[in-house]
Amino acid sequence: MTELATTPWRQTHMGYWLAQASARFDARVLTLMAANDSMPLALANLAARGHLTASHVHITRHLALAGSRLTELATRAGVSKQAMGKLVDQCEAWGLVQRQCDLRDARACLVVFTPTGLSWLQAFKEAVTQAQNELQDAVGQEVATVMALGLEAYAA
Repeated sequence: MTELATTPWRQTHMGYWLAQASARFDARVLTLMAANDSMPLALANLAARGHLTASHVHITRHLALAGSRLTELATRAGVSKQAMGKLVDQCEAWGLVQRQCDLRDARACLVVFTPTGLSWLQAFKEAVTQAQNELQDAVGQEVATVMALGLEAYAA
């Protein structure tokens, strides 16, 4: 008997299924973004080749429209400042974001979306909407509603 056969709880607990569902959802969102005609071509190509990952979605989820400090972004995404700095560097090289001086504190910089980044954000919104609709079609309206309410309550 294999080890996994004697310890099935490791692949059947709620956290396992949440991680699997989250990974599937993020992968679907990135696939939809790659196919979005309004997505900048260079970014669509990066997404189609698998160079854009769920990590890049962290910036999309957590960057305020008016801009955010790197430390704020890292805290919201639950990653180190160094990891977020590398991610911002990459997104800056791709033209998604740029750093600007924070007018409230000359020692700090804000990370803000570029016009290309705002197109990325719109493609993200459309992809999330479609992925949510697909999830709802797969499990049914009632189950999707219960899932959303339960996850929201659990995460709060």
